[in-house]
Amino acid sequence: MTNKTSVWQVLMNKRMLICIFTGFSSGLPLYILISLLPAWLRSEGVDLKSIGLFALIGLPFTWKFLWAPFFDRYSPLGFIKGIGRRRGWLFISQTALLLSIPAFGSLNPQLDIWTIAYLATVVAFFSASQDVVIDAYRREFLLEVELGLGNAIHVNAYKIAGLIPGSLSLILADHMPWKSVFLITALFMLPGLLMTLLVKEPQLAEGRPRTLKQAVVEPFHEFITRHGWQYAVLILAFLFLYKLGDSMAVALATPFYLDMGFSKTEIGLIAKNAGLWPSVIGGLLGGLWMVKLGINRALWIFGVLQMVAILGFAWLAWLGPFKDPGSIPLMQLGFVIGIEAFGVGLGTTAFVAFIARTTHPLYTATQFALFTSMMAVPRTFANAATGYLVDSMGWTNFFIFCFIIAVPGMLLLFKIAPWNEINQGLKR
Repeated sequence: MTNKTSVWQVLMNKRMLICIFTGFSSGLPLYILISLLPAWLRSEGVDLKSIGLFALIGLPFTWKFLWAPFFDRYSPLGFIKGIGRRRGWLFISQTALLLSIPAFGSLNPQLDIWTIAYLATVVAFFSASQDVVIDAYRREFLLEVELGLGNAIHVNAYKIAGLIPGSLSLILADHMPWKSVFLITALFMLPGLLMTLLVKEPQLAEGRPRTLKQAVVEPFHEFITRHGWQYAVLILAFLFLYKLGDSMAVALATPFYLDMGFSKTEIGLIAKNAGLWPSVIGGLLGGLWMVKLGINRALWIFGVLQMVAILGFAWLAWLGPFKDPGSIPLMQLGFVIGIEAFGVGLGTTAFVAFIARTTHPLYTATQFALFTSMMAVPRTFANAATGYLVDSMGWTNFFIFCFIIAVPGMLLLFKIAPWNEINQGLKR
């Protein structure tokens, strides 16, 4: 892009519109699992230990790289004219989500807790599968010059999707039964499903796997042998640890706000909105600042800000719980959440850029699934213990612990992304 006209040509085209739909469809089911489901369980009297264990339903996000090669190799609806690999798998996963999410409303958390857990695992599986296909689809239909902008739009639409289960649905829950809330929330999958039916299948990428063995073996072989297995292990450890502290800190965010004395409506109006827009702004500014800083230095600076922001929750827990929250506690809540979300927006931008730089173009779908799976590990395994940690430590000490547990990921930057190393990406 060398002039203003070309910038606007990239910005104002249907591919950017598609990125809005893909981001929204990708984010909605995840936020249902991590925001709406815990709020529902807590409001129905489920204890924190059980809610914390529900983080284990995120296992499909951790292991999605295992079945990602199937999405590269097979076309399940190929017998339908015009429906190729990407649109076929998208249609299946989105339809399954549309049908399974409303089923939560017919269950009783006190009587059907295991059924709810099984259903949540099903929703997580199809949500993770949709993510794999969307990532591959987005990489294939965007032009090279549009990759940065397209991915930024996708990520921000992903975050905005959190407004539905994290804000609108909570407000509705104060005025109607949960069965209606889950049905209305599920209907927001329809725009993504409609997009899948209307868009065209992207052209097949050059060098795509011709056999299942090739689809499974080659992406992992390339990654392990690129710089040696020791460096590959360091990268995977970094992907696990870099956002561990922040991930644990917000794992029980909604139950924390409820325990601090805030109503579901106040959480929907203040907490969720205060977290969304600073996160979006942080993501956009992070992308701009990285142009001058570079990815390595951005990981250092943004990582420190991401860590420090966690201490705001410790301060809020030290002040509360509030017996009768007024304007001042609400302002404090909005301030703390806004600062944390801004730091996370910065950190996530650098983190995703690092993943994109580390992914080999010939194996984008499977390697991207592998790396984002490592991002999901903290949300799945470590977060499952958060209920027990809060029970034994209390909220204040728990958030201080989350700050400390973020340090190892920062230390790995000395090896993974040295401050003075301009380009530590693929060396081909």
